[in-house]
Order: sequence, then structure tokens, then C-alpha cells
Amino acid sequence: MDKSIIISESVKAYFSSHASLAAIGRKVKKLKVFEPIEQKVKIAQKMVKYSPSEKLLDGFITLLSGAQGMVEVNKRLKADTGLQRAFGRTGCAEQSVVQDTLDACTAENVTQMHQAMEVIFRRNSQTYRHDYQLNWQVLDTDMTGRPCGRKAKFASKGYFAKQRNRRGRQEGYVIGTWYEEIVVERIFDGKTQLNKALRPLIEASEQVLEMDERKRQRTILRIDSGGGSVEDINWMLERGYQVQAKDYSGVRAKTLAESVTDWVTDPCDSGRQIGWVTVETDLYCRPVKRIAVRCHKKNGHWGYGLIISTLAPKDVLLLTGGYEQEVDDPTAVLLAYVNFYDERGGGVEIEIKEDKQGLGTTKRNKRRFEAQQVLVQLEVLAHNVLIWARKWLASHCPKIARLGIKRLVRDVFQMDGYLVFDQTLDLLQVMLNRADPLANELSVGLAPLLAREQVAITLGET
Repeated sequence: MDKSIIISESVKAYFSSHASLAAIGRKVKKLKVFEPIEQKVKIAQKMVKYSPSEKLLDGFITLLSGAQGMVEVNKRLKADTGLQRAFGRTGCAEQSVVQDTLDACTAENVTQMHQAMEVIFRRNSQTYRHDYQLNWQVLDTDMTGRPCGRKAKFASKGYFAKQRNRRGRQEGYVIGTWYEEIVVERIFDGKTQLNKALRPLIEASEQVLEMDERKRQRTILRIDSGGGSVEDINWMLERGYQVQAKDYSGVRAKTLAESVTDWVTDPCDSGRQIGWVTVETDLYCRPVKRIAVRCHKKNGHWGYGLIISTLAPKDVLLLTGGYEQEVDDPTAVLLAYVNFYDERGGGVEIEIKEDKQGLGTTKRNKRRFEAQQVLVQLEVLAHNVLIWARKWLASHCPKIARLGIKRLVRDVFQMDGYLVFDQTLDLLQVMLNRADPLANELSVGLAPLLAREQVAITLGET
């Protein structure tokens, strides 16, 4: 329902079920976040009413509004005139037309989209502006399955958690861990795993972050066993990175575990023991430390893993919240190495899970591979904009600062209210529903955020 109130000849108010998102849209518009896509992505499609870039923007706004599929464009955006105008749109394309634009994308458009995303990330991200001299940069890399229909291009049988004989594609992520931003996300065929995707993902990240030798030396790559082969680890070491990884070979892990003389029980998990590998190795081009880890399996036998690290004990202690003085405590150092690897579960794995729950990334699949690649980049942009919006609000909104992607989409940016515009379609006022439990706090955060744009934030009844 497009409910509007004409306040005067020059001012008009629209009811919006996403009034809070519209306020963020005003900031996104001010920062020209979407501008690189408009300038670089040239889709060869006849323009009838809206340009291809405008239709991509419609799709992007729809993702931010919590849509599980592009079919919801009409429901969530086309029916919400105020939300459209807050993002700088004077109308909205039909959902089928947005789908057609994605389907019209070519391999050249995918390259253009990647270039545009690089520009957007460099302009707005914290990961790109990280102070390498002050602290380590940590990049987590992982893969996740994206099930889809058998007719989709490059859909094949592969590993999909808890789904046997499923077809789909695989997504590779590189996360700027300290800032929860997606640096790079790429999509592959269903059989590709991290052992094949690691190098292109890291190389793409180097390009986005404009990494030179100095930056690589201050960057830690944290990777699970899929990227833990001797060849892959040596490739990363030769490029100057610090590495915290799990060995690819389970057989080698079990063999080397036999050299452990003292097993230490993990104080946080009585079923897990860790110990130093005492056998020397010349497999790697730089010195590494190796820690064997064993856990009880369901059949009562031990399962083994091997953690490989280039970090100094002092560094890994500080990274895990320990103290430099503990460097002489072998147990504390041992636990720090294992805990730092475990923390990847709170990094890349959490971000993947949040995207699936909050942005519904597994719900949208295009048959054409190029269309899927462009759609994935819109999802990446939606993720990062939500992270940036949370940062913009953090200093005045402590509750909101602790929320993940799902609750940002569901609870914070689906707050209804009225949006007041002048004749030039410039946003003048956002009136949030005071009955919403987060309205008071959000209004306090939005007021200084939009003060320079002279947008008033008020509370009222809707």
C-alpha cells in the first residue's frame, strides 16, 4: 500500500514499512556508494523506462530490505515509494525486468562488476584502511555450498553440508576478520573446493586491498584444511604472508602426532588434547610451528589434526588476549596457537552463516552463470553496507552495535514510519514508529548521522 499524505504543495509524506532503511539509504546516496557500478557496468540491454544500472540498484535495495528472492521486488520496493526516493530512485522496475537485466549480463559485465566492487570497497571499507604497522591484518578464507537446480550452468554434484547427492555451486569467501567485511566473494562450480579456489581468492584480495610486500608481511591468512596442502602453504609463504592453517593430510597429522611427548588437555574441551610436534621438517620454505590436536570420535578412537603456524609465540598470545609475559609458559603458548585457529569459527564461518540467515543467500539462484556472478556481488555489497551502517550508528547505539546481519535486516531496518520529501525528492524528515522497541535508540544514532544532510529524525505514531 502506497500511503501518502500531502502536507503542502511543496512537501509530501509517504508511509514506509522500511523507514529506518530509508534513512540509511539517504546516507548511501550521499556517499555515492552505487556510483562505480553505474559508471563501470555497461549491460547491453535496450532501455525502455529504466537503465540497467537503475534496475541493479532496485535489486540491491530489495536485498537490503530482507527479500529472499528477486521476485519480491514488487512487494518490498515497488510498493514503497518513500524507500525508492530515499535511495535516489523516482520509480521501480518490475521484478521480471530486474531478472531480465541480470540474465543479460555477460562475462565482460562480470569483470566490470568486480572492478566496480573494488572501487566501492576502497572508498568505504575499514579493511582497506587498516593500519598494518599498528596491528596484524587477519584474512579468513573459506568455502560454502550454494545448492541450485540441475539445469543451472556449472551446477554439479559436490559437497553440500547435510545434503547428499545435491547439485549446486560453491562460493569462496575472503573476510576482513577485524571488521567483518567481505573483501572478495567468488562463485565456482559444485566440485571446486578450497584447494583449487584458494589462489584465485587470495590473488583477488591482493588486488582489492592493493597489497605490496610490506602489507603481505603484516597479514595473517587463516585457512582450514582445504587450503592446507604443502604446495598451497608454500605458495602463501613465498608471497610473504603469515599463515595459520590446518594440514590437508589427515594421514600426516596422525603420523606426526606420534612424536608428541606431552599431551595437554584443552581446559575448554575435556575431549580434546593438544601437543607440540617434535619432528623437524623441511617441507616448508620458511620455519613453521606444528601443533597436533586429537579429539575423541564417536567410535571411541582418536581423530587427528595438525595446525601449522608461522607466528611467533608473543604475537599469537597477544592476538588471543593473552599477555606477553606468558611467552615462557609452554602450555599457555600451546593453547594460544590452537585458540587462534579456532577463532576462525567466529570469523568467516559466522559471516557465511549470517549471510544465509539474514540475506537469504542460498535462496537466490540464476540459471546463467554470469547472472549468478553479478547477483553474488550485489549480495556482497548488501552485506558490507549493513556492516558499514552498523558502524555509523555504533557510537550512539550500543545495542544495535552488537547485532548481526539477520537482526539488522529483520529488527533494525524493517522499522515503519513516515518519510517526508520536498519537491526535489530530497528527504527532509524520517518519523519512526515510537512503539518499535529499537526506535528510541535508533533515532539517537540517526540524528547525528544525517545532521549534515539536514534530515530531521523524530518519533511518532504510524
